[in-house]
Amino acid sequence: FSMQRLVFVALLCLHAATAFYLPGVAPRVYKRGESLNIKVQTLTSSESQLQFDYYQLPFCAPAEEIEYAENLGEALLGEKSVSSAYHANVMEDRKCSVLCRKVYDAKDMEEFQDFSILNYHVNMRADNLPLAEVRNFVYSDDPSGNPLTVYALGYPLGVMEETPEGHDLYYLNNHLRFKILYHPVEVTQENLDPHGVFIVGFHVEPYSVHHTYQGEWNETCGSNCPLETCVGGNVLAERQQISAEHETTEVVWTYDVVWEESAVKWASRWDIYLEFKNDNIHWFSVVNSALVLMFLTAIIAMIMTRILRKDFAMYNEVATTDDESARELREETGWKLVYGDVFRAPAMPMLLTVLIGTGLQLFCMVVATLVFAVLGFLSPANRGALLSCILIFFVALGSVSGFVAARFCKLFKETNQFRCTLMTGLLFPGTIFALFFVINLFVWSQGSSGAVPFGTMVALMALWLGISLPLVFFGSYLGFKREGYTVPTRTNPIPRQIPPQVWYLRSGPACLMAGVLPFGVVFVELAVILGSIWQHRFYYMFGFLFLVFIILVITIIEVSIVLVYLQLCAENYNWWWRSFFSGGSMALYIFLYSVYYYTRHVHLVGLGGLLSCVIFIGYAFIVCLTLFVLCGFTSVMAAFFFNRVIYGSVKID
Repeated sequence: FSMQRLVFVALLCLHAATAFYLPGVAPRVYKRGESLNIKVQTLTSSESQLQFDYYQLPFCAPAEEIEYAENLGEALLGEKSVSSAYHANVMEDRKCSVLCRKVYDAKDMEEFQDFSILNYHVNMRADNLPLAEVRNFVYSDDPSGNPLTVYALGYPLGVMEETPEGHDLYYLNNHLRFKILYHPVEVTQENLDPHGVFIVGFHVEPYSVHHTYQGEWNETCGSNCPLETCVGGNVLAERQQISAEHETTEVVWTYDVVWEESAVKWASRWDIYLEFKNDNIHWFSVVNSALVLMFLTAIIAMIMTRILRKDFAMYNEVATTDDESARELREETGWKLVYGDVFRAPAMPMLLTVLIGTGLQLFCMVVATLVFAVLGFLSPANRGALLSCILIFFVALGSVSGFVAARFCKLFKETNQFRCTLMTGLLFPGTIFALFFVINLFVWSQGSSGAVPFGTMVALMALWLGISLPLVFFGSYLGFKREGYTVPTRTNPIPRQIPPQVWYLRSGPACLMAGVLPFGVVFVELAVILGSIWQHRFYYMFGFLFLVFIILVITIIEVSIVLVYLQLCAENYNWWWRSFFSGGSMALYIFLYSVYYYTRHVHLVGLGGLLSCVIFIGYAFIVCLTLFVLCGFTSVMAAFFFNRVIYGSVKID
């Protein structure tokens, strides 16, 4: 990269951070009186990673439950959409409509209370818009007194209130006031109907109401059952307490539907879900990453322009002179002493070959996914699109890993080509699949909707063994037909003895120190991503993420170059695995920070809390293992090409 190109890419990514998104679905025009389908989804919590189907709790159900089709990403995320008993007609308000009347036993109420304690939220959708609860906050230190409006996904199943005696009381949100925002269709030459509307908002205000009525309950009155607690369309009553002390508890579920015209256009209806209230944290992340990069770049520039240039001049000068003292000086100092061993095959060369091929596959997958995301193709309106895109790119890029692994296999003079190819196609995907399967068993044991169905598991194996593995073999076939990577020096038949190393150049300390700076690059953005993923919020700042990824890659490359240069100057030519681990060590810091983040933000409650912890750590380990291979590949390739350049720039006898 030249400086001009780097600046251009940075500006492009920052512009894309606030760019448009492609909705992924065509806007639908609704007519007055037309039925609006309100779907119910999963119950999610910021206190637990277990999510549950809506009807796993005894809510009011329609006469026929219709489960809507889901893509691969939705199935893996456990996002299911099912029909509900709520009814809404376009531009027709409803006041205190009765959904149903339920009589719960103590076990049912205890279940509602357990979900309320863990702060579970109920998620719904209408016209593919997620339900949002509008919350207004006023900061005491804000002199203007203007409220801060925050949109939270879903609504809390129950609320907690502490009594003066210090007891916790829980109340069930059994009355919902839906506010549906619409925008009139503009009359154009293509659309001459002035009566259509677009749905541009789906909000809710939850209430807890202990409904009462006169006489016996009439099961045939439908949604118009008379309630004493509904006067003139307003709900006037004490709250519905969640208590398991009574044998039976009667709960009447009701809802309002209010239609309100909005100036928000259809293309901007997702803005409230995607906007980030504090953009300064992203700018701080970019500035922090840029400062780390500038620091490393200065060190690399010093090595390149001063130390290496001086080394090149000295070695090339003594190579052409007959002065014996100069030749002895060359033999006694410098990184050129190990020229006959620097490209010696490492221990376990086949494993390193497999990891390099897989690392390139992951690297290309991440770049392709981020490019699609920055360009706006991965819309949040298309649920599960991001995860589906990641899987598709990984499967489609199998030939890349096979090709590169084959060429390194020839460089290391490995003779078992079939084993190398098979390990490239099976080792990393098989490890991830096995970990995912074990985690899924824990999720399934709790009856969570996050458990991946058996059919989806079969589909994943079909993608892996039916498409990805053959592509790996095809790429390997092409790679073995090509020459292996060439190196500028010949390897001596007898390995050179490595002198004792100072403590900070030993493998353990060097690798651990190498991961600090790359982790510093991604630290701030990592906190935002963890908050978005595990707190069930949308993350759509892919422009910033792409820019941070570019800085991260450059940082890993520069750290790798510095460490391998210091290592070679210490006459240690075992750089292959050390370079891989020095780049991948950043994943260790990310894993430790993820565990720290979980313990700070999530409370462990009973067996469910322990299983939630296991699930969180399991998925965090899968992500960090992926980053380990990706960053390790970046580091070892940077060291490999750096060594080819410097040893190809001096004259060897």
